[in-house]
Amino acid sequence: MGKLDKLIAELCPDGVEYKPLGALGNFYGGLSGKSKEDFSDGNAKFITYMNVFSNLCLNINVADKVKISENERQNTIQFGDILFTGSSETPDECGMSSVLTTETEELYYLNSFCFGLRLNDKKLLDPSFSKHLFRSDEARKQIKRTASGVTRFNVSKKKMEQVIIPLPPLPIQQEIVRILDNFTELTAELTAELTAELTARKKQYEYYRDFLLNFDGRRDGTVKWMTLGDTIVSLNTGLNPRRFFQLNTNDARNYYVTIKELYLNKIIVSNKTDRMNDEAMKLCNNRSNLEIGDVLFSGTGTIGETAVIEETPTNWNIKEGVYAIKPKKEVIVPRFLMHMLKSKQIRTLYTQKIAGGIVKSISMGEMRKLIIPIPPLEEQARIVAILDRFDTLCNDLTCGIPAEIEARRKQYEYYRDKLLTFKEASS
Repeated sequence: MGKLDKLIAELCPDGVEYKPLGALGNFYGGLSGKSKEDFSDGNAKFITYMNVFSNLCLNINVADKVKISENERQNTIQFGDILFTGSSETPDECGMSSVLTTETEELYYLNSFCFGLRLNDKKLLDPSFSKHLFRSDEARKQIKRTASGVTRFNVSKKKMEQVIIPLPPLPIQQEIVRILDNFTELTAELTAELTAELTARKKQYEYYRDFLLNFDGRRDGTVKWMTLGDTIVSLNTGLNPRRFFQLNTNDARNYYVTIKELYLNKIIVSNKTDRMNDEAMKLCNNRSNLEIGDVLFSGTGTIGETAVIEETPTNWNIKEGVYAIKPKKEVIVPRFLMHMLKSKQIRTLYTQKIAGGIVKSISMGEMRKLIIPIPPLEEQARIVAILDRFDTLCNDLTCGIPAEIEARRKQYEYYRDKLLTFKEASS
């Protein structure tokens, strides 16, 4: 029997008491009545939304400042306070928590899009225990149910009062903290090593990609130089919802793929992806005519993200600014074109054609004029096989280094949730 099991058997053999947050403390809001100018030349530190969202323990080594006048009444954060993000684009990201685990005399003010919970009895929960507890699967399930909305979701503090948490004795909390902190420290070290390795592999991949796709010295007739327009059947883009339809209506069930869904040479939709209804989907289908083998290219905003359509797109279509390039497959292999559009040589060409003010873009007309090298199909396939292996190692979340990093995170979450699950004591 381990130390934790012995403590549970000794201190709470019949189970652990559970209580709602409303019975344990009071919620307070973040900054109020502030203008943009108050954050340009501040005299007091404040905690941003992303600080709360991204950290189990609040990062207090911050440069973010807000102007606070003398005798101004604003809530400040205290040791042991549990902070939550108040809103997000999805319920899954609402109510993300962070805890002030460091005792400090310096005053910290909280972002207006966040709120805090201050316990009536600060000895009830070890702050370092809280940082793990409120990120646990069971706590997150309850917290997500407190959010409501359509395009943006907001947490109800009234519903947050009903979230129920376990209250094990402090020695048990501290032993769990010791176990999980040791685990997270080891995980952080391993993740840092894997991330460094991944960075090196990506540089190696980019080097070989640019080397393999540089045909400047090939003037022996085996490589043709053609405009992109001569190698493709068509080049189209999607529709702008502001002109043609509405997004995220009650009957919206189809994904509306924008530039942010073109990630790591794949089309990755998520619960953050906007949706459109069947009528809008039909309009988009008529415009873009997507098929397997089409190459997607982001031509507006973040320019140059790519992906190849591997399956028939039955429940998604693309936004205006995402270009659908339909290659002549007897001339160019779709994945060869995808890699070519990411190469240094071609990126240099189309970067010179980018225009616009705040939002940059390259027109479809300029895209068609790009001169690209076309080696024989057999050589294209050989290059694709090499680059795809590199791509999988660097970017695939199901294998390679990214999968190992994800496995470390999942391992922590498994042990965290196991350690934070207690038998409830009968009342």
